[in-house]
Amino acid sequence: MELNLQNLNTTEYPVPAELQSNVAITSLNHIYNWGRRNSMWPMLFGLACCAIEMIATASSRFDFSRFGMEVMRATPRQSDLMIVSGTVTKKMVVPIVRLYNQMPEPKYVLAMGACASGGGPFKEGYNVVSGIDKYLPVDVYVPGCPPTPQALLYGLIALQKKIDGQSLVNADDVPWYGVGPSEPTPVPILGPDIIDPRQMDMIRRQAEAHARQEFEEEPVRLEVGRDLPAVGSEAVAAVATKKAAAKSVVKKEEKSFSQAGMSPEAVESLRQKRRENAMARKAARLAKGD
Repeated sequence: MELNLQNLNTTEYPVPAELQSNVAITSLNHIYNWGRRNSMWPMLFGLACCAIEMIATASSRFDFSRFGMEVMRATPRQSDLMIVSGTVTKKMVVPIVRLYNQMPEPKYVLAMGACASGGGPFKEGYNVVSGIDKYLPVDVYVPGCPPTPQALLYGLIALQKKIDGQSLVNADDVPWYGVGPSEPTPVPILGPDIIDPRQMDMIRRQAEAHARQEFEEEPVRLEVGRDLPAVGSEAVAAVATKKAAAKSVVKKEEKSFSQAGMSPEAVESLRQKRRENAMARKAARLAKGD
């Protein structure tokens, strides 16, 4: 990008007219932001149909190299702009966050399209994340399904304007210059469903509350939402009696362990041996039955 020196001469320190074409006085913030805004290196990856529009934006017809963004890198180590272009599935959000952590500071995220911004037509789907902003800090959202190359260019220009407004004095604008290393974004855990590690405390509290609620309720409850065979009152009473007897045995064991002065580790080891013996007896019965 060409730097217009005439725009840098409007300062409190006047520059002689004969030197205004060769000398400019400006602030460190302006030079710093000018260098970053005109040398953005996007990371080269695509997720869905929005990636086709991103490729078109980089081609000769639209050519976002006019804005200093022509160097699309295939490695996060050399990128400072992540364009999330397309549908983000729960399986794909894990490597996306990992790639974001590998990008050097300063780094920015642009959510391209309805899917990356909020889930799009697949919102609340069983395998789709309802917006990448649930896991990464997004700087600019580009709406559309998919956005046109003109819309993506407008989003990139909006990002440049945001960079222009950042100040080296404000620590919130440049947190990468803080004291000590910055904390990486927690990588989601993929299992039966996606889990954000930042919500582990909340999930643990809800699980404990649910367990307490189940313990306080009746010992026998029928599962809701399924057609189960009718259970007679005698069968329910028998199951309840069996559970009460099992709880009584456990309480007696704990009382005897405490009176014997056994440590919690020894108690757990004894219970583990009992479980192993029970499993061995069960396996022997099954083998004998075969």
